[in-house]
Amino acid sequence: MIIIRSEDGERDGILHVARLMLVSARTAPKSGGVDDVLAAIVLGAKREALVVEMDRIAEERKIDGFGRDAENVKDSEVVVLVGVRGTKSFGLDCGACGYVNCDEFEKAEKKVGRDFVGATCLLKALDLGIALGSAVKTASIFNVDNRIMYRIGVAARRLNLLPEASVIMGIPLSARGKNIYFDRKC
Repeated sequence: MIIIRSEDGERDGILHVARLMLVSARTAPKSGGVDDVLAAIVLGAKREALVVEMDRIAEERKIDGFGRDAENVKDSEVVVLVGVRGTKSFGLDCGACGYVNCDEFEKAEKKVGRDFVGATCLLKALDLGIALGSAVKTASIFNVDNRIMYRIGVAARRLNLLPEASVIMGIPLSARGKNIYFDRKC
């Protein structure tokens, strides 16, 4: 008789849900059906590298929230990254990016900001938000605790984990007796 211990089954279940979250991000509706969303699962040594980088940023910037979020990543089984090629225009000429039209946006120099690359097309940013919502919905359906974290994306970008993404967010995943992302203190 084979016995699967709770911890092993939970770890396997979380990784399975992370894979389903990638599917959810991929199949989420995109502006005009153009898919510029990128996603990946980070675990093992790369997850540890995220923790180290987040702690480094906390020290550099004197922002305790990076250290607090690094602890959450350390205590999580995996992290799902979702990013977008946001420096590509959609072609609507809406001006939300700050340029008169998409042609001007496309010709403008893309600048690396403190955390991400911009300017960002509003519709690409919306696509990222919809993909994130779809991914966390999937985790929620399977009762896997999660939280969308900006600071993980900052570290992931510095580590070049999604090289084509101009903006990245991270979603750590956990299954404990209590949601570790709920009453965080800083």
